[in-house]
Formats: sequence, structure tokens, C-alpha cells
Amino acid sequence: MVQLNDLQPNRGARKKPTRKGQGIGSGLGKTAGKGHKGQNARSGGGVRPGFEGGQMPLQRRMPKRGFTNAMFKKEIIAVNLDALNRFEAGAVVTPETMLEAGLIKKVGDGVKILGNGELTRALTVQANAFSKSAAEKIASAGGKTEVI
Repeated sequence: MVQLNDLQPNRGARKKPTRKGQGIGSGLGKTAGKGHKGQNARSGGGVRPGFEGGQMPLQRRMPKRGFTNAMFKKEIIAVNLDALNRFEAGAVVTPETMLEAGLIKKVGDGVKILGNGELTRALTVQANAFSKSAAEKIASAGGKTEVI
């Protein structure tokens, strides 16, 4: 039976690191594999990633094209209809109450109710947008939709 004190890694699984600068016979003595002088032999030496010896780096040689609207993107938080079943019948559901109930992490630029799932309670739902199917299902459950 294997005991905890008998456990050890497989042979060859743990390789000892190469000890540099351990004398001429090791093959990595004296300059420790860094060669003689030069930028890479110095302490803190070497070049940054992407540096091409002064040649214009690839990242700067490539043409910059296109347009991004990321700065002005609206972040609409989507909530599925079946998630609203956690509220009591007759409750007024707003983005703030969803936040308190842990339904959403943040309000963002608005909340949109999507029609995934079934609503079993009559709720007054206030949100920034509703999908067509969500609005129909809320109405059929006896609730109301209010766009804020």
C-alpha cells in the first residue's frame, strides 16, 4: 500500500537547473554562457520585445487602417425573462431592484429584457428595452412593460 511518506515524482520529472559559472569544466564557466562583452553580457542588458536593432519595427511598418467605435460603444445588459420569476407577483421590477437581487452585476448603459424562458408571475417590469417576444410574454402573464 502506498504511504504519503513514500510518494515521490517519477524519474526524470524533476530536472536540476543548470548551474552557470561553476568553473571551466562545466562548459558554462567564466562568462556563464553570455559570451564576451556586448549588450547581452551586461547586467540588465538585452533589448525590449519587438526591437529590431534600430530597424523600423514590424508593428510600426504595418499600415494602420480602419475605424473603431469602441469609445462610444453602449453596454446594454441582457436579462432573460425566466430570471424575473424570483420576484413576488405584483412587484415593480427596475434595473435597481435587479441589481439588489443579484440578477445583474451593473446597470451599464441600460437593461434589455429578452424573451428566453417563461414568466409565471404578473410583474410590472421597467427597463430600457424589451424584445418583442419578452413584451408579449409579460403581457400574457398579466404584467406590464414600461420603457424608462
